[in-house]
Amino acid sequence: MPFSRHLMLFFLSLCLLLSLPIMAEFNITERLLKNVETQYNKFARKRVEGWQELLENPANHALSEKEKLELVNTFFNSNVLFIDDIALWKKNDYWATPLEMLSVGAGDCEDYSIAKYFTLKELGVDEDKLRITYVKAIEIDQAHMVLTYFETKRSVPLVLDNLIIDIKPASQRNDLVPVYSFNGEGLWLAKSRGEGQRVGKASKLSHWNDLEKRMREQALD
Repeated sequence: MPFSRHLMLFFLSLCLLLSLPIMAEFNITERLLKNVETQYNKFARKRVEGWQELLENPANHALSEKEKLELVNTFFNSNVLFIDDIALWKKNDYWATPLEMLSVGAGDCEDYSIAKYFTLKELGVDEDKLRITYVKAIEIDQAHMVLTYFETKRSVPLVLDNLIIDIKPASQRNDLVPVYSFNGEGLWLAKSRGEGQRVGKASKLSHWNDLEKRMREQALD
């Protein structure tokens, strides 16, 4: 989709509803794994089991933050195929939960970014350091989404992207122009250095509210 049209749809998706930030409450039980296998297949179950091992392994929680970034970025980039929303979900724009994404083994840029965000939070990375960042991909003139990590508020963020393997500083990603970034706590005007200007709450995003609802329902299953 051309960037200008996607940006227009992004602004139209803003709403006035307020809600609590999404809490990462991953409850991967044997019952859930059996349901995934029954609804999808044994390969879906293995992907979710791999995620469970990543989340629950004490050694992963003991890693440095940079090592956690590498681990999580590699896991999702290796286990999930890129398929756009219209082909996968029959919708123009659908933000899948990490469980949905791993169950089908596919997703688009939003889904990769969301899954990496919540997984890193679960591994102990401070939410204040993480932003789901809406960018313009210059070379293809399309909207794109990545996860960015700020070591400090004034740092040049690191970019976790499904398009390339390596995690690079935003200053080395001249192909991306940041527009907005958000997490469970807020919504910011984005820039390549520093966290940007806060302009509201992430709960202004209707897609974020829908994602929150489905994640809470899945946590109770």
